[in-house]
Amino acid sequence: MNTSLSILRILPEVILCVTGALIMLVEPFLAPTTSRKSLGWLAVLGVLGALVASLYQYQLAPGTAYFGVFQTDPFSVFFYVLICGIVLASLLIALDSTSDSTSGLGEYFALACFGATGMLLMTSAVELLLVFIGLEISSISTYILAGFRRKSAKGPEAAIKYFLLGSFATAFFLYGIALIFGATGTTAIYDIAAKLGSSQMPLLAVIGLGMILIGLGFKVSAVPFQVWTPDVYEGAPSPVVALMSTAPKAAAFAVLLRILYGALPTLHAHWVPIVWWLAVLSMTVGNLGALRQKNVKRLLAYSSIAHAGYILVAFTALSADGIAAASFYTVSYAAMNVGVFAVVSHVGGFDDRLTLIEDYRGLAWRSPLLGGAMAFFLISLIGIPFTGGFFGKFYVFSAALHSGFIWLAVIGLANSGIAAFYYLRVATAIYSKAPESSPIASVPRATVPLLFALLITVAATLILGIVPGKILGVAKAGAATYPSVNASAPETTAAGR
Repeated sequence: MNTSLSILRILPEVILCVTGALIMLVEPFLAPTTSRKSLGWLAVLGVLGALVASLYQYQLAPGTAYFGVFQTDPFSVFFYVLICGIVLASLLIALDSTSDSTSGLGEYFALACFGATGMLLMTSAVELLLVFIGLEISSISTYILAGFRRKSAKGPEAAIKYFLLGSFATAFFLYGIALIFGATGTTAIYDIAAKLGSSQMPLLAVIGLGMILIGLGFKVSAVPFQVWTPDVYEGAPSPVVALMSTAPKAAAFAVLLRILYGALPTLHAHWVPIVWWLAVLSMTVGNLGALRQKNVKRLLAYSSIAHAGYILVAFTALSADGIAAASFYTVSYAAMNVGVFAVVSHVGGFDDRLTLIEDYRGLAWRSPLLGGAMAFFLISLIGIPFTGGFFGKFYVFSAALHSGFIWLAVIGLANSGIAAFYYLRVATAIYSKAPESSPIASVPRATVPLLFALLITVAATLILGIVPGKILGVAKAGAATYPSVNASAPETTAAGR
């Protein structure tokens, strides 16, 4: 084994771990009156280093490291870059909305780095036990971050709900791994696929598949495993929601793609109908739930449930186009969702002083930059052309149509129409005239970290909407790493006709 090459294959994780540990070691030596925001900039530098290391990995030939449990390939590097970009933007949002008096900032920035490490491990792991370890590292960090507003009753409540339900979901995931091991005698993802054909206990593998879907369904907020989402989004600080609503989901979708297409392609007749219904229920419940919301963060929580459904539509395609579409949509959703929370975090502050849709009435008149940016992201979430959201939905629904899932695409388009109503309701409030007594009468001036965060998210959304070919090409290169999708797609199931 080439040790230096093995280190290069996990270099982003190493950089993030060292950064998090360095933050924890440095903070005790800072005077009580010294601003902890310098630790945030240290975290930003660490994430930038991990991002550069991830881009460097594109030059490495695909291969494994450390006894075959890690794999570097175009698919893993695609999600490495995405997760590092999300964490970078969320750290900038936190630097904007926090103040020197905010307690525990050092722990906040260290936990963000450690959580990102777990997410990267999930995307590169080709061994189910390593996936579980990465999932736990990511989950524990986000559980703590969700309850970071200790002075608010909603903060600890959000953390406890997230922890309890997340623990049950993680247990299901681990039981699923155990059953898969019982059916095949291995937990290596590609060995599972090879041994399932000769397994004498396929039913055990099917039950294990169901438990894994439950565990990962919780992480991506798919219905019926979404009950934690609105309360946790409302109780957690907005910078934390910007992170937890995108990066852990991106990692979970990457894991789900690896397991379904890498380990269990022969069980497609069992998991395609399940994913079909998960997509339909998530889109429908998410959008209908968002219609009733007056709280911006709860509305965005139900919106995230619906977008998880859109991504799951692509999973049913059983083709390289489906994998590429799911990957592309994950990028576009991350860019526009982080952008929305950047504005929400700046306007409402770390303590979420403004939470209702009516509180944002007249934002564009008070701050044309923030109002225009938020309206732009809302338009992209609808799926208007020349935005990342448009091409994300276009590729997802096209993949479903090409695989014969016509009704699934029709249901998705209908749900997109429903979503336009509540997104436009927020956009209308932003551009409406507000009374002088409006809570948003005084909008804080945009800071340098906020401007950088908005630049990243706006640029990404525009690039994905105007010249999507480059990103889609990279996503297709990642999809090509799965041998099962190079064969002809299996016959469409009755559920999708």
